Amino acid sequence: MSDTAPSPSGTEPGSPRLSTDDVAKVAQLALLELSDDELNTFTGQLAAVLDLADELNQFDTDNVAPTAHPFGLFNVFREDVPVDEIEGGDRAAELRAEALAAGPDVEENQFKVPPALGEAP
Repeated sequence: MSDTAPSPSGTEPGSPRLSTDDVAKVAQLALLELSDDELNTFTGQLAAVLDLADELNQFDTDNVAPTAHPFGLFNVFREDVPVDEIEGGDRAAELRAEALAAGPDVEENQFKVPPALGEAP
């Protein structure tokens, strides 16, 4: 029996963290067909990702509160208030009339446009 504990991936210390067989098995489970060159490339890349994750696990985060965003931002949008309440009067109607005046044709407070499918109204 060995005195050393197995590495996090379950392999013996000093042995490769990830084999091409491991990557091939994951690719098979994901229904991916990989060439031998792709397997070799991805094995190295995935091993590098796992090494980086190990480095991150070395940080002491016991006194760090979980967060969804590193800057602690909250909803920074203004409250949605109708224009009439902001400026007083009938400003919304003025804005609507101004917008409709910019259109080519208006009918019943709506832009009048040709039929989309070429059908007569």
